Amino acid sequence: MSASPQPKRWKMIVISWLFVYPVVNVMFALLFPLLADLPQLVKTLVFTLILVPLMAIAIPALHKQFWGWITK
Repeated sequence: MSASPQPKRWKMIVISWLFVYPVVNVMFALLFPLLADLPQLVKTLVFTLILVPLMAIAIPALHKQFWGWITK
């Protein structure tokens, strides 16, 4: 029985960053103007309430989709 290849950590980070970077920029452009008058802690709360669940769904799916490259 052969062991499955280990994922390259740097490749997993790249895939994660390629999801997070554009999502953060879109959220800044669309969401922050609507929240401009709120305190910074509230803006951060709203931002993370949206971003973290998106990451929890999308990043594992992206890692699975690119697993062949990640383990190469």
